[in-house]
Amino acid sequence: MRIATFNINGIGSRLPALLQWLEETQPDVACLQELKAPQEKFPDAAINEAGYQALWIGQKSWNGVAILARGTTPVEVRRGLPGDDADEQSRYLEAAIDGVLVACLYLPNGNPSPGPKFDYKLAWFARLITHAEGLLASGAPVVLAGDFNAIPTELDVYKPERWVTDALFRPETREAFHRLMAQGWTDALRTMHPDEHIFTFWDYFRDAYGRDAGLRIDHLLLSPMLAGGLTAANVDRDVRGRVKPSDHAPTWIELDMKKIIR
Repeated sequence: MRIATFNINGIGSRLPALLQWLEETQPDVACLQELKAPQEKFPDAAINEAGYQALWIGQKSWNGVAILARGTTPVEVRRGLPGDDADEQSRYLEAAIDGVLVACLYLPNGNPSPGPKFDYKLAWFARLITHAEGLLASGAPVVLAGDFNAIPTELDVYKPERWVTDALFRPETREAFHRLMAQGWTDALRTMHPDEHIFTFWDYFRDAYGRDAGLRIDHLLLSPMLAGGLTAANVDRDVRGRVKPSDHAPTWIELDMKKIIR
């Protein structure tokens, strides 16, 4: 089972790139972030024609997440992250697909920091940690997939010293990420590439992609049941180098479902 996460950075303008990538790699599940489109503007027909059924939460101009399933219908489990009924930002979606609970998330950026946006980021992160603890306690096979806007360690950024005041790398953000991981999640990409500078995001400015001046902020975190089936994880880096790309590249894992202990 191949599960991917891809911050598409505007599904309207990036739809051809998305469809090309889906055709080339055919992930069983694709979690998308930053749709930047209202609910009614999601290209459901084109996604269906590509062989996928989808769930999505849109939002005009900002945010937005979707879960695509190949050849099957994702069963919605939760729409929105619990813990704040006043939060109207479209950042979290859960679905059951072929026996796996897939959570697609787009954690707030938090810049400029300190400030209200950073406070919202940390509050959202705290809500995620609380909810994730419950997911683990359920014993279900779960993957948390998405753009976490969190750089876990110095290995995950091209020049750590340049990012010390950024919301993605501030100590509070890294501490929250490590608190989440301490619950028992497995960082799939880092598990398969323990010592590599492997990035998932390159800014549009200053030829960041050409210089490989990247960040690792897109993550797939596995519950203990799923971690035993992990066989591969990587980044489709070349997608970032195509015409009119997202500033993120798709990140994916492969699971041997026969090795999953239920």
